[in-house]
Amino acid sequence: MANTVSAKKMTRKIAKRTAINRSRRSRMRTFVRKVEEALASGDAATALTALRTAEPEIMRASQKGIVHKNTASRKVSRLAARVKLLQA
Repeated sequence: MANTVSAKKMTRKIAKRTAINRSRRSRMRTFVRKVEEALASGDAATALTALRTAEPEIMRASQKGIVHKNTASRKVSRLAARVKLLQA
């Protein structure tokens, strides 16, 4: 348990930041899930539009430090490849 005023303040700040990060991570995963559901249904048009909305969310999460830059790029790349395969 924090005893000093500064430690108590840091505890509050950490809790607030954790909630924000959890929200951003959840939002990113939701957008990714929408693309995956569209891919599973076999609807190429829906998958493409879902990917176009998911890509900025994934990259925004990487800019905010939620996921690593390379992880975000890899996710976008793999989703784009699957959407391209579905369109072909």
